[in-house]
Amino acid sequence: MITFVPMMERRDRHIELLAPARDFATGRDAVDFGADAVYIGGPKFGARRGAVNATEEIERLVRYARPYGVRVYATLNTILYDRELEEARRIALDLIAAGVSALIIQDFAYLRMDLPPVELHASTQMHNMSVEQAVFLSRCGFSRIILERALTLEEIARIAQATDAEIECFVHGAICVGYSGRCFLSRSMSSRSGNRGACSQPCRLTYDLTDGRGGVIRSGLHLLSVQDLNLSAHIPELLDAGVDSFKIEGRLKDAVYIRNAVACYRRVIDEALAERPDLKRASAGRSLPDFTPDLSRSFQRGETTFFFHGLRSGVASFDTPKSFGRRVGRVARVDREGFVLEPGGERLASGDGICFFSGGRLVGTGVNRVDGDRVVPASIEGIVRGTDIYRNFDRLFVRQVEQSRTRRTVGVRVTADRSRDRIVVRYVDEEGLSSEAEWTGCFEEAEQSDKAREMARQQLSRSGDTIFRVEEVALKGVDIFVPVAVWNELRRTALARLYTIRSERILPSRIRQEESVAWGNKELTASDNVTNHLSERFWRDHGVVRFERGLDLEKSLRGRCVMRSRYCIRREIGACLREHPRLQGDLYLERGSARYRLEFDCARCEMKLIDEKIWKD
Repeated sequence: MITFVPMMERRDRHIELLAPARDFATGRDAVDFGADAVYIGGPKFGARRGAVNATEEIERLVRYARPYGVRVYATLNTILYDRELEEARRIALDLIAAGVSALIIQDFAYLRMDLPPVELHASTQMHNMSVEQAVFLSRCGFSRIILERALTLEEIARIAQATDAEIECFVHGAICVGYSGRCFLSRSMSSRSGNRGACSQPCRLTYDLTDGRGGVIRSGLHLLSVQDLNLSAHIPELLDAGVDSFKIEGRLKDAVYIRNAVACYRRVIDEALAERPDLKRASAGRSLPDFTPDLSRSFQRGETTFFFHGLRSGVASFDTPKSFGRRVGRVARVDREGFVLEPGGERLASGDGICFFSGGRLVGTGVNRVDGDRVVPASIEGIVRGTDIYRNFDRLFVRQVEQSRTRRTVGVRVTADRSRDRIVVRYVDEEGLSSEAEWTGCFEEAEQSDKAREMARQQLSRSGDTIFRVEEVALKGVDIFVPVAVWNELRRTALARLYTIRSERILPSRIRQEESVAWGNKELTASDNVTNHLSERFWRDHGVVRFERGLDLEKSLRGRCVMRSRYCIRREIGACLREHPRLQGDLYLERGSARYRLEFDCARCEMKLIDEKIWKD
């Protein structure tokens, strides 16, 4: 049991579920299914080059999200070259004009672009792992710190306790095995750089683990591929540790993933908030999905909490980097065309996608039909008695999610003051925003008071295709006869005004001013990614006097450290130098001409990859 000391004095905490958006459509899904904020890539300079959006589309998403109090953040989280600075500034200005609530950035050049006041979030690409860095960033003008995925719960708590900046933490999705923003593995293999939004994901490839002298210790395995993060069971602990924003990874994922993951985390977070009345949700509205959210039925490479509870083994997926989904059962018997699962497993359906491991590799096929308990796949090859079957495409679940008609609605209470010459209808929403509509005339006292009140409640309770949900109607004054058309006009007018109020309000922001504060070191290394003169100017203003040329500017990375990580292959295979030092001498990862020497810093419990590319004549 972990006990946290009280964190430093912080503002009222508004807890946020932050969802990814590949485009407007998935951003709209994220809003509808309960996200408090959405992050989306702009036209350029985002860390997912495959998920870019025109500024007009982002403005459209802002307009859709704002009535719910949902914020939209734009990602500008790549490093910049000098020739790109003016274009990056123009895009930033356009995004600010489009109404985004914050810019998520990696390059400090943006702090020297004379941008209008805007909330800045320090991307995880800044390698945010220490109390010192979090405090420095908050004093330099960042309102939010997005933490590195490899932190433990205790480390997250220490950072949150040390700063009044908001703390954002990844809770679901893919994990970068190397430190974010400090990984140059892709760049060492090609011109594609993770710091430039074009990572080729070499960590998902197969490698041989060798001793460098021809001895092969592990062959053809995905030795750097880790499972996907799932911290859904640990939201209460993270709330108590001081996390403000819970982030789902996946700007390249499809609508089914977004809808399912957002609906699941919405439920989990709401349950935790219900037990913590001092914490408030960051947006308004209620989403009730018409399916049962289930994270195991969306894209996943297995589930891990990574290093949440400390550095440990068992986080990798050596056999495959692909999504293999949920285990449905073990094969009990096989015939020429089909198989039967052992009792107790899940039922499969025609159209499902299944996979299994055969000969050390993941094999996939589809389900043609199901006859009782007998499953007939498109191919029976490789399926034998005892084979574990996984479902990586659940046709019925996917169809249910795709056809979901889930709407998000904002609760309102209605009061109608009635007299013989005037009616005033007032709608007050769950955040206290209100609007009124008035009708003057000459009304007769109702002969049947009960019927008059019932008709009034019925008409005022309707909300049609608006975003509102009427929860209570209170009638005051005289029971008068009012034509249905009058009630309808009052309702439509008041709700339209309330929608305008919600749409046009400026959402509160936490824009911070940069302070004159010195960074702890006088020198920055090549892995600190200073690749333009504005970034250099920022660091000089904060006490740095010596700079190495950023690694992404180098033509070759041979001899350089191209990855640092808390993930350790020795630990993963049971050969930790501290606990089980059975493997002595240097170890290498090799793939074709690519060769990386592994260095192990046991004092820091870190692994490094040194590029020792094999040159061939």
